Amino acid sequence: MLKTLKGGIQACVQDGGRSGYRHLGVSQAGVLDPLAMHYANALLHNEDDCAVIEITVGLCQFEFKETTNFAITGSDLGAKLNNKQLTSGWRYSATVGDKLTFSSSKDGLRAYLAVQGGFRLKPVLDSNSTDLQAGFGGLTGNALKDGDVLDYNRKSPLPSVGAAQPSYNKKIRVVAGPHSDLISEAQFKQLFEQHWQVLPQSNRMGIRIDSKLDLCHKQSIPSQAVMPGIVQLPPNGKPIILSNDCQTTGGYPIIAQVIEADLRHLSQLASNQHCSFELVTRQDAKKALIEQQQHLAQFKIAINNNDKNLI
Repeated sequence: MLKTLKGGIQACVQDGGRSGYRHLGVSQAGVLDPLAMHYANALLHNEDDCAVIEITVGLCQFEFKETTNFAITGSDLGAKLNNKQLTSGWRYSATVGDKLTFSSSKDGLRAYLAVQGGFRLKPVLDSNSTDLQAGFGGLTGNALKDGDVLDYNRKSPLPSVGAAQPSYNKKIRVVAGPHSDLISEAQFKQLFEQHWQVLPQSNRMGIRIDSKLDLCHKQSIPSQAVMPGIVQLPPNGKPIILSNDCQTTGGYPIIAQVIEADLRHLSQLASNQHCSFELVTRQDAKKALIEQQQHLAQFKIAINNNDKNLI
């Protein structure tokens, strides 16, 4: 068992999210950084989408009640095991009574914690992800709070192993959206010449950004399906980058779409930080995703070769 001693700002159970239910109004949910989840699970020989704990900001504490192996990926939030500093992107072992703590970082926002074999949970709509808006999934449908306990099966200790993870980037690649022509050509060009500041109202539903660029408009479109990564433009001219807990339909013009390979970068954008956009082609987007998948496959091969006589 993993006991939550201190829930922190927001720590919640997430996996690959829910697919096939958006027509029913059910949000995707799931980890904001799928690659970090896949790396953590690869280190532990879990299934790719095995549920992990997504830790936002940090400032949380856990206690291991059974021997296990665990991995931490994502941003470095100052994780320590019994006050010994840990490195993000590595696998470690824990014994009964060991305490895992997270501080915080000015450079990153989210880290991911996985245990070998995964947590024992009851799936809701084919997923263990916590839908924080609807209040279901995960452990109780909410962020973890003090005293919450997640069950897992006991595992024998394995040697520590790890590798450097792909870095995060504040330059986000996008393709043009279907309504980019609703703003002037000059305004659209300026989207990629600005540094955008992340506003405090941002959360798992969407990242609100602002700059000195005036994009106010009176355009409207019929409500249509939306998904994570879409960049909407409300009448106030302050774009919203939709994230995993976003609604399933929307009526704001869609001026851009973050490419799939770069969705992970959004997970680390904290309030008042800055980001920028780079316009790419759909061919570029496909190539970036393939390269990311190849890197993950190579990582899995290396870990499997390293542990072939241990598992």
